[in-house]
Amino acid sequence: MAKLFGTDGVRGRANTYPITPEVALQIGKAIGHLFEGAGYGSKRAVIGKDTRLSGYMLESALTIGMVSMGMDVYLVGPMPTPAVAHLTRSMAAAVGVMITASHNPADDNGIKIFNFDGFKLRDEVEERLEGLVLGGEITSRHISFNQIGKAHRIEDARGRYIEFAKSTIGNYSLAGMKLVLDCGNGAAYFLGPLIFRELGAEVVRVGCEPDGYNINQQCGALHLEQVQQKVRETGAHLGIALDGDADRVMFCDSDGSVVNGNRVIGLLAAELQRQGRLREQTIAVTVMSNVGLHKAMAERGIRVLTTPVGDRHVIDALREGGYAFGGEDSGHLVFMDHATTGDGIISALQVVRMVKERQTPLRELCAFVPIFPNKLLNMPVGARRPLEELAQLQAVLRECSTALGSEGRHLVRYSGTEQKLRIMVEANDAAAVEHWVSRIAAVAKAELG
Repeated sequence: MAKLFGTDGVRGRANTYPITPEVALQIGKAIGHLFEGAGYGSKRAVIGKDTRLSGYMLESALTIGMVSMGMDVYLVGPMPTPAVAHLTRSMAAAVGVMITASHNPADDNGIKIFNFDGFKLRDEVEERLEGLVLGGEITSRHISFNQIGKAHRIEDARGRYIEFAKSTIGNYSLAGMKLVLDCGNGAAYFLGPLIFRELGAEVVRVGCEPDGYNINQQCGALHLEQVQQKVRETGAHLGIALDGDADRVMFCDSDGSVVNGNRVIGLLAAELQRQGRLREQTIAVTVMSNVGLHKAMAERGIRVLTTPVGDRHVIDALREGGYAFGGEDSGHLVFMDHATTGDGIISALQVVRMVKERQTPLRELCAFVPIFPNKLLNMPVGARRPLEELAQLQAVLRECSTALGSEGRHLVRYSGTEQKLRIMVEANDAAAVEHWVSRIAAVAKAELG
């Protein structure tokens, strides 16, 4: 049976399976079937999208599927992923849907689904949805003509999220701050600049002219060159770069230098600790987080939980432990007191407020987090044998661990999407990093081909 849901919803090339109107229609019907009268107390659904041209097609198909099953659909238009999660909760909807492929190019698209509480669906719920869609047994025959749902376009949805986002820093004035904001020609292109301007900041816009084709195109969180250049040209205090659906954010400082994501995580954790809001003195990050972050947190008495790669794993760890904050160095930052998923705008507001309050450049605020040299090698392999069965590889990994001790580490795993082995080594000595990456790769190649 074909697999529909991946690590973050359904995703693929637009108009090619599974990102087709036919599948979207079935997903809409499956959502209506699964959430209808299932104890959620609502037959409402919220649908948002980013700026991809194919969003119109998928939005229409999902809407048709849902209303045919008796759901009322609230269309909020181009909107950040975290805004859709927030609106799902605030509007007491049974489900929220975001049409986006996040940081992928414009010819991709995807469907993310949120539960009534604003969190992404649990695996078992996704599996039930997938079974309904692929089983082809969903029917709307039991929905009579007077039970068919309605579709509403909500004009004040942006305003609702704007006020919520500003409230996360107590509507603190950002007057006197000059910011370069790159929205990646994506979902935050309109409300992103508006939020910072309403708080008093001067905003230089980059990547705020979407045309349906240019989302993430040499702009946004994965391409920082434009925002770096604009910061230098305009003398801005800070550069902020969001990805296409604005659930992640990257920063560059007043000199145009990129601020490492590990350092931002460390700074925000230390600030929450100072405010007495870091519950259990614990944060959650992925296995890709830098050794320097772990050392800086240990010096402050902050425990660091590590999860597999992916923001949903970080969120699961935060929910299970009742913790307040976590993130990925790629820019997903999760403030559980405010949001149910990574929120680039809310995260940026916290950082900008600190820079203004302390009248100190971001690079200096983050300087207490050392960044150890690292290298990631993606090596094609002929086979995907279990790594624990590779005797020579395990031997060299043990040797590497002994040599690096507490001043370094290695991480070796298969890619989740490609026929590749990912080899990562971190140490306080760049030469040691190069040495061990080369040695591990040579042994892995001999055993895997």
